[in-house]
Amino acid sequence: MRDPVLGIGGMNHFLLPGDGERSRPGEAERFGVYLMELLVNGLLKRGASRHSLEAKLFGGARTVQGFADIGAKNVEFARRFLENESIRYVGGSCGGDQGRRIEFQPSTGRARQFLLPRSTVEPAQPVVRRPAPVDLGDVELF
Repeated sequence: MRDPVLGIGGMNHFLLPGDGERSRPGEAERFGVYLMELLVNGLLKRGASRHSLEAKLFGGARTVQGFADIGAKNVEFARRFLENESIRYVGGSCGGDQGRRIEFQPSTGRARQFLLPRSTVEPAQPVVRRPAPVDLGDVELF
């Protein structure tokens, strides 16, 4: 996110969408709304104009199959946040199955994306625990 007039900006990387209302104390920094508010307020404190803010979105990959698609939810949240805050969306790259490394130059607005190798992490398999056999004592057949 940046103010193109002043050439200032910053980046976020959040792990979970939403506001974390049901999170434990001290975990708010993992949630999108908290981090987005910090970013916007940080830019405004440095003189940015809310009306000139623009943003690019990257990420939201589903790097591990078999789990909830948190990446898609993060992208949906970020797009909705930009719309609700009237922040102009000017590009990016979202989704897929590869993580990304992003280089961002706030002064020019240039962003470079480097795709990371596909994950080789296998989803966890459920552990089936069978109860131990119960010893019923000796049985005599006759």
